[in-house]
Amino acid sequence: MSVPSQNTQRSEELFAEARLHIPGGVDSPVRAFKAVGGTPRFIKRAQGAMLTDADGNTYIDYVGSWGPMILGHAHPDVVAAIAAQAELGTSYGAPTALETELARQIKAAMPSIERVRFVSSGTEATMSALRLARAFTGREKIVKFEGCYHGHNDALLVRAGSGAATFGVPTSPGVNPAVARDTITAPYNDLGAVREILESEAGAIAAVIVEPIAGNMGLVPPEEGFLEGLARATADAGVLLIFDEVITGFRAGPGGAQGLYGIRPDLTCLGKIIGGGLPVGAFGGRAEIMERLAPDGPVYQAGTLSGNPLAMAAGIETLRCMEEPGLYEALEERTAGLAGRIRTEAERAGVPVFVSQLGSAFCTFFTEGGPVCDWSGAEGCDLERFAAFHEAMLRRGIYLPPSQFETCFVSLAHTGEDLDRTAETFGEALGSLPR
Repeated sequence: MSVPSQNTQRSEELFAEARLHIPGGVDSPVRAFKAVGGTPRFIKRAQGAMLTDADGNTYIDYVGSWGPMILGHAHPDVVAAIAAQAELGTSYGAPTALETELARQIKAAMPSIERVRFVSSGTEATMSALRLARAFTGREKIVKFEGCYHGHNDALLVRAGSGAATFGVPTSPGVNPAVARDTITAPYNDLGAVREILESEAGAIAAVIVEPIAGNMGLVPPEEGFLEGLARATADAGVLLIFDEVITGFRAGPGGAQGLYGIRPDLTCLGKIIGGGLPVGAFGGRAEIMERLAPDGPVYQAGTLSGNPLAMAAGIETLRCMEEPGLYEALEERTAGLAGRIRTEAERAGVPVFVSQLGSAFCTFFTEGGPVCDWSGAEGCDLERFAAFHEAMLRRGIYLPPSQFETCFVSLAHTGEDLDRTAETFGEALGSLPR
């Protein structure tokens, strides 16, 4: 089977130029394609489910800006909301009614959030939530899970997934060793390990932070009873439970993963979809905790662009669009259908893979080991085979995350024809891999 030719000259030129001015030529490491090889595609425009690069190549997009584009790219209602706000000004450094409206929408969807503070990124959200947790409990240590990525702040860049895993740097140089010592890691989906930590470190743990559905070691759902057990164990130990729903918030369902599993975490971190594709983050939770924040309380947190009116307008419109009945069910149905067809194509091609799918997210693990339930299972995947597969898909017009440890996202803009073509292309790409 011949591999389609693809002109990438302009992307190669742009990448070479970018490397003269930007470390690695990119502003987020996984974009550099180091895990899969080749030249990153420089994108010129996006519409619906499609990307067009600087050379004019088009792709069906399953990155979706790493999750927020649940409506698809350049959704007309979201674009109109952004444009209308831009005419009124792009940033004030003063409060607006837009912040209150988006906060109201979030609270209505997630009852565990009684107060919410907007920031500009997911990293800011998790960093601020941990500072608040330490202040509220008077304790210093935190527990995170191997392979879960919560942004690049020092306390959480320990045994992280996503880009850190891609480059084989589980703890980044430059992380303060004293800070890292206060971070204890446990295997994801291992409730027994968490209970042992909480017992051995009784009175010292401020919070347990978790991706309720892991999305940065590939897509790894929680095993039955894991989240419920976490909620009971942390409550019994007087430890705050923090859900990092930057990815899953308004993606796993209208109430996020906490709505899906019926859990009420003490604090929740959000991002991505709540900004409609613009830079945004948020953290919120019980009023008695959130009221420790300045100006009401002593815990300082601030940001010049927090609650940016463009991001607020885009988020309000995105969440409004997602209120239409049946949308989440439709996304689940089409994603499950695609995942099932990928499994069939893999079996036909004789390539051992495990396809994980939940809601509108899916991931193809190149492993013979069956279900991937934690970081040890994810890091044991065949990364060379994934890299070859990624290149084969890219050349055939399917844009996937350039890392085995990332998750694919289906949007409402993906048509039946898009999904048919994707499934067929999976089959072709898998069939092209060396035996």
